Amino acid sequence: MRSIKGYIYGIVTSMTFGLIPLFTLPLMQKGMQYDSILFYRFLFAAVALGAMLKITGQSYRIDRRDIPVIILLGCFYTMSSMFLFWGYDFMGAGLATALHFTYPVFVTLFMFFIFKEKASWVTWIAIFLAICGVTLLSVKGGDLSIAPAGIVIVLLSAVGYGSYITAANKSRVSGMNGRKLAFYVFIVSTVLFAIKASFSGGLQKIPDLPAGINLALLAVVPTVISNITLLVSVRNIGGTMTSVLGAMEPVTAVAVGTLVFSERFTLQDFAGVVVIIAAVTLIILSGSIKETFSGLFRRFRPRHA
Repeated sequence: MRSIKGYIYGIVTSMTFGLIPLFTLPLMQKGMQYDSILFYRFLFAAVALGAMLKITGQSYRIDRRDIPVIILLGCFYTMSSMFLFWGYDFMGAGLATALHFTYPVFVTLFMFFIFKEKASWVTWIAIFLAICGVTLLSVKGGDLSIAPAGIVIVLLSAVGYGSYITAANKSRVSGMNGRKLAFYVFIVSTVLFAIKASFSGGLQKIPDLPAGINLALLAVVPTVISNITLLVSVRNIGGTMTSVLGAMEPVTAVAVGTLVFSERFTLQDFAGVVVIIAAVTLIILSGSIKETFSGLFRRFRPRHA
C-alpha cells in the first residue's frame, strides 16, 4: 500500500511540475515579463508554504550559519527559473522543458569534478545519450532549428537546477525540513526577482482576474504541490524511484505545448525527448545497473582450476 501511494505521489510530482507552461504562456501572451511572473510565483508560493508551516506548528527558526547557504540556494533556483522562462522566447515550452530535464547530467558532472565522486561507465553513456538528445531537438536537416543562444540559455537553467540540487545535498542544510527550506529559498527568489524587475521597468501589475488565477495556480500546482508530493513519494518509495518517475515532467510539458498551445512536434522531437529521458533514467539507475552487470559477470566468469 505504501509503495502504491509513493508511485502515485511521484507521478503527481513530475506531472505538476511539467504543467509550468500551462499557467505561464497565457501570462506571457498578455504581455507580462518573466521577471514579474516569477516574482508573483515565488511570493505566492512562499506565503502558501509559510501558512502551512504555521498551521502545522513547525518552527520558522533557522541557524544564522544557514543563511549564506540558503541565499546561495536561492540564487541557484532563481538562475534556473530565469533561464527556463527566458528560453520560452526561443523555442516551444515543451522542448525547453525537455532540455531543462538534462539537469541530472549536470548533477553527475558536478559530483565528479567538484566532489571527486567517480562516475561509472553507465553514467558516461548516459551523458553521451543526453548530448545526442539535445542534438536531435536542435539540429534538423543539417542546420540548427533552434537559435544557439536559446539552447545555451535553457541548458543554463539545467545547470542552475543541478547546482541547486548538488548544493542542497552537500551543504549544512541537507537535514533541514523540506518545507522550511523551500519557504526560505522562495523568499530569496522573490527578493531577487523584485530587484531584477526594478532594473527593467519595475514590477508589472496583475492584468486581470484570469491572470491572477494563473499566477496563483503557477505558485500552488507546479511549486507548492510538487514540493509536498515529492516529500511524500520519497518517504514511501525512496529518492531513486521518485526520480525515475520524474521522466513524466518533460513528457507532460511537451504534451501541454502540443495539445494546448499547438506547438509543432515532429517525430525527431519525439526521438530527442525519448533519448533525453533514457539518459536521465540511466544516470538515476546507474547503481542498480552496475550491480546487475557485476553479478552477471561473476556468475558467468570462467573458473580456473
